[in-house]
Amino acid sequence: MNKSEKFDESLQELAKFAKAIAHPARLSILKYLAEIQTCISGDISEHLPLSRTTVSQHLKELKELGLIHGTVDGLKINYCLCNSNISKYLQLFDSFFEPIRSGKEFDCIINNHS
Repeated sequence: MNKSEKFDESLQELAKFAKAIAHPARLSILKYLAEIQTCISGDISEHLPLSRTTVSQHLKELKELGLIHGTVDGLKINYCLCNSNISKYLQLFDSFFEPIRSGKEFDCIINNHS
């Protein structure tokens, strides 16, 4: 058992999602797919300042988590967002942050000792 398995399942899921969206390239891919609805992997590569190989690795990570779908069309792969899984992760985020949002507002005081 690794250490992350000792945590609540919803926290593990949330951490996987956070890791997947922690890279600006993956965020850019998600944003691009949201704007154009569906596209071919080569189109994504042209949109990002990264090599096709690097973009493919980012697509693979997003696909493994279920944030995007890829369907083969001849020699091309058409990608689109998986809205149901994205909604699931957004609900996890909302549930996680709700107690923080609804708590009393406070200022964090930092004492400088120089």
